[in-house]
Amino acid sequence: MSLKMTSWWDGLRSKCQFSEDYMTQEQMLKIIARHGYNVGFGAKKNFATYDLICKTPGRISFVSLAVGIFALITPQLATSKISALLIIFGVITLYIQLYDSEKQKYAIAGDAQTKIFNSLELIYRSVKSDPDVDYVSTQKSISQLMDEFYDTTISKQIFGSNWYAHYKFYCEFEKRWVEEELNLTLKDKVPLSFCLFIILAVILAFIIY
Repeated sequence: MSLKMTSWWDGLRSKCQFSEDYMTQEQMLKIIARHGYNVGFGAKKNFATYDLICKTPGRISFVSLAVGIFALITPQLATSKISALLIIFGVITLYIQLYDSEKQKYAIAGDAQTKIFNSLELIYRSVKSDPDVDYVSTQKSISQLMDEFYDTTISKQIFGSNWYAHYKFYCEFEKRWVEEELNLTLKDKVPLSFCLFIILAVILAFIIY
């Protein structure tokens, strides 16, 4: 490597080091909170997929059985529309069963990512309580945790897990520090795709009936 290139590289490293050393407390807290959101939501998405795999087929079977029994005594239920709906339920059950053999890995990934989330919260509270914290070593700790998170990430998730994960993250998770630091609002808590799905479902139901 030439002397000129070496000097340029050393200068770049110095600038990066300067940037890390002089990162403000507020900037570091924002970074940790963003990572916390991604990790926490990822954990809940894995748990959402696991719950949907384990619980949905049983619920569908119960509803289908109940509708079938009541159709014997209630002629209004013995229609082609109800039959078509029950067939759709059956197709959904078959789709979910495709994930059944891998359901345990979603639970394991969710547990691992929850531990990472808790570790990030400890770092967050440490940085918030100590304005003189070593930001360079803190950033290294965060990077190690995020590497662990990426190693446990599962890209293949079941349909609907993203919507269910929003509920589980915002209603079943102790994530106030993330919510307050990032100033999350109702717009962040309700996925746009879910709103569009509901609108389309209402329109479709109106057209059918």
